[in-house]
Amino acid sequence: MRFLTEREIIVASHNAGKVAEINDLLGPYGLSARSAKDFNLPEPEETGTTFEENAFTKAHAAASATGLPALSDDSGLCVDALDGAPGVYTADWAEKEDGSGRDFDMAMRKVEDALQKKGAVHPEQRTGRFVAVLCLCWPDGHAEHFRGEIEGTLVWPPRGQLGFGYDPVFMPEGHDVTFGEMPASEKHGWEAGRGDLGLSHRARAFAKFATTCLEPGMKGGSA
Repeated sequence: MRFLTEREIIVASHNAGKVAEINDLLGPYGLSARSAKDFNLPEPEETGTTFEENAFTKAHAAASATGLPALSDDSGLCVDALDGAPGVYTADWAEKEDGSGRDFDMAMRKVEDALQKKGAVHPEQRTGRFVAVLCLCWPDGHAEHFRGEIEGTLVWPPRGQLGFGYDPVFMPEGHDVTFGEMPASEKHGWEAGRGDLGLSHRARAFAKFATTCLEPGMKGGSA
């Protein structure tokens, strides 16, 4: 385990929604975070078969290029009736055929069409989870990984305009609204120093990261 002593880090992502969520979580720690896009870094090819492998690829590339510690996130939606798909290929399901970007409305429709083909029409047949793995990597290649998961049910049609990605079709367990209907504070459900893991997959991964790598700073240390 290695504590983070630097005050400036790179969020190794070009996804504006993801960068905004991570910055919201970093705020209470007084960390200055810039995105890979701010440095005009190319997006590395994600060839891993696990969230951990892809998270490391992104963090290591950003840390090596900038000389600063980099925090990356690889996350996805894993649907039980689809044998865990789209999983690590969650973003790929949103890729437009002409290569012009990502369309998550299209991606959510793909998931729904696949569920319909499986005959998964009842809530108990539409279970799944969001998974997030954070990787903190230093320029020397040392890395720490933190995994968070949240169980839920896939709904249709999409509900809510908040969040990003597949949020409008994911209703977390124990709630009657989707992530797309929750403000960020409710979606994360976590506060620095409170001691719990929060609600969202990303917040749960971040809580483990904060406890492992940032807690000394909260107690007056140098992290």
